Amino acid sequence: MHELGIVLTLASALTAALLLGLLAQKLRLSPIVGYLLAGVAVGPFTPGLTVHTGIASQFAELGVILIMFGVGLNLHVRELLAVKSVALPGAVGGIAAATGAGFLTARAFGWSLGASLLYGLALAAASTVVLLRIFADRDLLQTPAGHVAVGWLLVEDLFVVLVVVLVPLFAGRGASASVGRLASSVAIALGKLAGLLIVTWLVGRRVIPAVLGVIARTRSRELFTLAVLVLALGLAVGSAELFGASMALGAFLAGLVVGQTDFGSRAASEALPMRDAFAVVFFVATGMLLDPTQIVESLPLTLATLGAIWIAKPLVALFVMLALRRSASTATHVALGLGQIGEFSFVVASLGAQLGVLPARASQSLVAASVVSITVNPLLLGLAAPISRALGRWLRPRGEARELGPPAKEPGYRVIVVGYGPVGQSLTRLLSENGLEPTVVELNHETVASLRARGIEAVYGDASQREILERAGVATAGSILCTSSSPPGAVIQMAKHLNPALVVLSRANYLREVPALTLAGATEVVSAEGEVALAMVERLLTRLGATGEQLDRERDRVRREVAAMTSGTKPPSPRSSGRVP
Repeated sequence: MHELGIVLTLASALTAALLLGLLAQKLRLSPIVGYLLAGVAVGPFTPGLTVHTGIASQFAELGVILIMFGVGLNLHVRELLAVKSVALPGAVGGIAAATGAGFLTARAFGWSLGASLLYGLALAAASTVVLLRIFADRDLLQTPAGHVAVGWLLVEDLFVVLVVVLVPLFAGRGASASVGRLASSVAIALGKLAGLLIVTWLVGRRVIPAVLGVIARTRSRELFTLAVLVLALGLAVGSAELFGASMALGAFLAGLVVGQTDFGSRAASEALPMRDAFAVVFFVATGMLLDPTQIVESLPLTLATLGAIWIAKPLVALFVMLALRRSASTATHVALGLGQIGEFSFVVASLGAQLGVLPARASQSLVAASVVSITVNPLLLGLAAPISRALGRWLRPRGEARELGPPAKEPGYRVIVVGYGPVGQSLTRLLSENGLEPTVVELNHETVASLRARGIEAVYGDASQREILERAGVATAGSILCTSSSPPGAVIQMAKHLNPALVVLSRANYLREVPALTLAGATEVVSAEGEVALAMVERLLTRLGATGEQLDRERDRVRREVAAMTSGTKPPSPRSSGRVP
């Protein structure tokens, strides 16, 4: 049975998460609630099936790496720089508020200064995985609130690195020794972080694009997927082992670097199919840490901790963002999203317990507060809209807050062209000549690079993947033209799912393909067989001297016959509508 430990752990965790996540969804709760309860059910503190806690934690760490890599892929440096004026002071203020609230809470329960400060630091950082997952579920990641939240979390991650380095200083050493060690440890930590950023920038500019270019030219999806996963895991592990940074931070930087290349959109769509599954395992692993028998004993401390989590940082975040003239909606979403704790709290609690600084009940209170805050967080975000409306009415007489940035440009009529073969080339040229804005989606990297060099917007990747269509701007496009010779059913379904109002024109090689494409959501399908038949009839009748009126009647009749053949109805009588002279 030991040999099956990994398989049994993964299968049990995912099965329990599926069942309880589905139940939570039926009860109109976030599936995250079900995942956490699944962890309690298969954890070591409840009877029945118990999975391997260590293996589950390793899978959870992998999930964190993949999620942070994906965030980096979809975030541009200019977006981070655009929010630095609010993310930096906001994160610093939020960290200070949460630490202070946690410190006062622990002191109220009679803990020592060192233990109280460490307990406060454990509340300083929100769970990156939780906030990103909830924002993604609500389509908030690509909004101003999402950009601020990601920048805020990045600052907190940098703070996490410093705390993990400095935690051993709380082990009861003398004051003078601690001050000396503090200065040297801070200097070393900052130097390592600077080295990580420099190495990542240098490697990202030269090495990564060249490697991915070589892999892309092989036209092998498996090799491309493997290469991107190696980059994500390699840079994450290298950041931890060589620079002392968190693997989550290393994965984020790796994704940020890959996202700046031409391969970012394809990497996001094809190379991370496991991220959602391992993100679920993260929540299961979190639930496994909760001991139900300790809930009553640690209830007072847990309630006080929840008060600090739900009041201190959200209020400071709201105040800072409103003071910096961010909109009420953005400020409210970010503030409520930060009202939870997660993986960082467990790391600090574990280190504090190993060093003998934190009492045993601190760990259970942090786990219980984490489970409750993560469970309630989606419900709190559901209150963001009414709260922001109320804030907006209150702020309006004082000068309504607004998002900073250039004025919005009125978009033109945008068309997505899938495939850049002979048909796609002609369509792109005709669209540009008629004042429309084409965006080409193509799987040939050299073609994409050539189009961009000519000033034509192009996205590299598979158009049937959600991330690729989102990168192409399907949400604001008016039409999509599927020109590829391969059946585009999956592309049409995904495009209509993301933008139900989209006009979809599709190419089909054979008449028998038309019904399936129409069912998938195509507005109109152009069949090669039908158009060839129509063109040949027109050429023949023109040679026989048919008039324009007769040609129009024959075109209509052929189109009706083609439509009848594709719909499965009986074709009309083959009588001619007019004799050709």
